[in-house]
Amino acid sequence: MLTALQTTAWGRALYLLIISMLPVVELRGSIPAAALMDVPWPEAYALSVVGNMVPVPFLVLFSRRVFNYLRRGILKKPVQWVERRMGKKAVTVKKYRALGLFILVMIPLPGTGAWTGALVAAALNMRLLHSVVSIFFGVVAAGGIMTVLSYGLLG
Repeated sequence: MLTALQTTAWGRALYLLIISMLPVVELRGSIPAAALMDVPWPEAYALSVVGNMVPVPFLVLFSRRVFNYLRRGILKKPVQWVERRMGKKAVTVKKYRALGLFILVMIPLPGTGAWTGALVAAALNMRLLHSVVSIFFGVVAAGGIMTVLSYGLLG
């Protein structure tokens, strides 16, 4: 099945969309994967940005409710660990709000990205529209950085 995803045009598109939706991996993994599969960079960039943005509004809207629910059960310690990590990232974002969220998402390093940005935005009770716009532009910038690095567009 994995071979079919990588050999047809629709399969590659679906494969890249799925990879870019995954937490931690996001477009930081999907763009290099696309380069390895010889997907043209404009297609890889577009699919990765779209895929990376799909879960963002849902994360911003529902993550606090989900965490509150999970905190009551056996997952209390993992939820607290995630909340502590988000709290550390939220300090910078809280100071600069939308710009801080953009910078957090834009930096193509582990522990940053759209998922982290969405969780931080939810933790700070940022408005949905403001947070999604900031995250979108951060994803666009991170996608540009990863495309240049993965495809060697600067020579």
